[in-house]
Amino acid sequence: MQNSVHKRGQMFTSEGKKVIQTDKAPRAIGPYSQAIRIESFVYTAGQIGLNPASGELVEGGIEEQTRQALTNLRNILEAAGSGLNYIVKTTVFLQDMKDFPKMNAIYAEFFSGGYPARSTVAVAGLPKGALVEVEAVALLAPPRGD
Repeated sequence: MQNSVHKRGQMFTSEGKKVIQTDKAPRAIGPYSQAIRIESFVYTAGQIGLNPASGELVEGGIEEQTRQALTNLRNILEAAGSGLNYIVKTTVFLQDMKDFPKMNAIYAEFFSGGYPARSTVAVAGLPKGALVEVEAVALLAPPRGD
């Protein structure tokens, strides 16, 4: 069992990892964190198309679930002091590789030039019967010179 320390409302593990938690994304549905921030990196858990308020998959198909998964991912990264433009690598898990073109079109809406590296794999199943799951590794945003 890891020891944790709370500093000003934030939780850090004994190894110096900052546990990221935001209400703007679904709560973890198991023994894991939404993301971990350590040094200049943020590692997210996979995000599926869950509505953060209801905890249920969004209605519709692959496009709606992809949009919600990426919105959840963006909200977690922002809570960690990062953002979509700081992602260096994503992994996309698809229930059915036939959904790749539709997922890819929505994915492109969230990113502009300098796309992150990406792997996309087909899987036998995803939590709650989701059609897509997306995880990321991102850099922290540089400190602002305010």
